[in-house]
Amino acid sequence: NDDRKTKLGKNKQPRLRRERSSWQRRRSDAGNKVTVVLGAQWGDEGKGKVVDLLATEADFVCRCQGGNNAGHTVVVDGKEYDFHLLPSGIINPKSISLIGNGVVIHLPGLFEEGDKNEKKGLKGWEKRLIVSDRAHLVFDFHQVVDGLQETERQAQEGKNIGTTKKGIGPAYSSKASRTGLRVCDLLGDFKDFSTRFKNLVQQYQSMYPSLTVDVEDQLKKLKEYAERLRPMVRDGVYYMYEALHGPPKKILVEGANAALLDIDFGTYPFVTSSNCTVGGACTGLGIPPMNIGDVFGVAKAYTTRVGIGAFPTEQLNAIGELLQTRGHEVGVTTGRKRRCGWLDLVIVRYAHMINGFTAIALTKLDILDVLDEIKVGVAYKLNGKRIPHFPANMDVLHKVEVEYETFPGWKTDTSAARKWNDLPAKAQNYIRFIENHIGVPIKWVGVGKSRECMIQMF
Repeated sequence: NDDRKTKLGKNKQPRLRRERSSWQRRRSDAGNKVTVVLGAQWGDEGKGKVVDLLATEADFVCRCQGGNNAGHTVVVDGKEYDFHLLPSGIINPKSISLIGNGVVIHLPGLFEEGDKNEKKGLKGWEKRLIVSDRAHLVFDFHQVVDGLQETERQAQEGKNIGTTKKGIGPAYSSKASRTGLRVCDLLGDFKDFSTRFKNLVQQYQSMYPSLTVDVEDQLKKLKEYAERLRPMVRDGVYYMYEALHGPPKKILVEGANAALLDIDFGTYPFVTSSNCTVGGACTGLGIPPMNIGDVFGVAKAYTTRVGIGAFPTEQLNAIGELLQTRGHEVGVTTGRKRRCGWLDLVIVRYAHMINGFTAIALTKLDILDVLDEIKVGVAYKLNGKRIPHFPANMDVLHKVEVEYETFPGWKTDTSAARKWNDLPAKAQNYIRFIENHIGVPIKWVGVGKSRECMIQMF
């Protein structure tokens, strides 16, 4: 080392230090931070409302995973918009909406959704939408296969997963088996795309002999969709990089589904086929972890779930029916009634472990207004002993006993509340208990459907 210093000469040392210092400066200047909004339960928590609230000031609103199995309802100026593939931020005429590479796109569904919302008053959405060229495509036959798989599961195991039958699982299966087709393939050499499309159809027909596909008709429609889509398509990685490292921008990532539906961390196999936790924002958009800023978790003031699978705090009684009726708990995508139960803080804390929430939005507090008493699940017991973790095994989750805290109901209409002090003291106590138990501040409390009904705490 001494010999090397002698050969370099003393005058070389400061230059090396200066270069290292410059590199360190570049590392610390990571660019714009991204705000991520994620579901903290089994979905349907009201993420669309939180995104809509933040999107009013956002320059970019991005979807990073899932497909049109997601459903977000947003109410603005008395108009109710339903979004499945389009980011909820598409309502904001001043922001750009981006569908990232982690999303699987059913093109007929995308354009049908856009046209349907346009009739409700959504103007110029095609000019504000950017689609990543690396996003995979969901085809009509993927949706048929989704239904066939559910029928097969029911026949073989006596139960199915309860998918939306939107083709999401089969499309992600094609992606993982490296036979999927992407937006860039559709917009490239159409002859090559057609060959690969036919091969993919044959692959599925060999597995499902009853599957019939009018290949030529499908290809004709896809060619038409390709031309409508072409003006919206960009290299998603480069586009995001420019957004992150250009002038100061507010970038919002809208998660679909929720933590307990995550393919790795959810109640497997009753989950979706993508990562709907914070890591999905990085892989689904090409965002480095250092660019992740606030991570907002969204949870209802009670718990709901669509489809089958373990649900420890479910109330198969008058309470469950009341929550379902008062909360209008029907799936936006499927129209299925949601199962309802008490707030389960075990799953919200588990979601926080994975996502590292910086704040929580607690929605639909007003649904609890009429209850005499309200229970909150705070721990799981197995064979009489508290367990500190959330079980991976569904048989174990079915067996857990929930430990509850009971609170007196406030028996007051909260729907007109617009600030913290407008809420009854008992409702405030309920909120503070949740906040303290999770160890994350509650930033918003929702007491109704519209944008104005979100009380901001800080």
